[in-house]
Amino acid sequence: MTTKTPGKLEVTITYLEMTRQPDRPAAVIPPGKVAIVRAEEPTLSFYRYLYNTVGEPWMWWFRRQLTDAELEPILSSPENHVYVLYVGGVPTGFAELSLILLEDDRQIDLSYMGLIPEFIGKGYGKYLLNWAIDTAWSFSPQRLTVNTCSMDHPGALGAYQRAGFTVYDQRTEIIDDPRDTGLIPATVTVANRPGAPESQKDSEFGNSDTLIVDFPDRAR
Repeated sequence: MTTKTPGKLEVTITYLEMTRQPDRPAAVIPPGKVAIVRAEEPTLSFYRYLYNTVGEPWMWWFRRQLTDAELEPILSSPENHVYVLYVGGVPTGFAELSLILLEDDRQIDLSYMGLIPEFIGKGYGKYLLNWAIDTAWSFSPQRLTVNTCSMDHPGALGAYQRAGFTVYDQRTEIIDDPRDTGLIPATVTVANRPGAPESQKDSEFGNSDTLIVDFPDRAR
């Protein structure tokens, strides 16, 4: 039996930072029975459900490749915070903050954030993002970071910038197509490329146009 050589994808990764807390009111709670609960030491099965369901349309592949033995220490770490958004008692999305650099570098990373597809376009994304930012700043960091890539939701970069993040670096990488490696179903279409279903392109954040960015002279 021959093994298929995976195709390649060119992915542009944009790195953003925030060095002061946004001067705005607290995140506005959308209508309905909305709650955000920290999943303390979430089970592997529950986390994989969230990660896979939220990330599949955008081909989140990295943590799918981790074994249970590799993923469990990340989830059980007291410096890793997974917050789950519920609407009407149903898991709707999640935000994950990494505090591993907080003590030494006063830095927090918004590692992951997204919604289950059925809840996109209903205002929950903006709320969850602003809530995650407010929560991160409650730990008194000096810097908050996040990154997004060209396979993510088309409105993601603009949403991060409108929330107060600024771009400090951008890189292009060539990766094995995760559909060919079996990490992502072969039926998934890259949302930001021709042929993507219109439902994948719907904006969760109002105007989804990517903002024009200027790069500072430094790049960390």
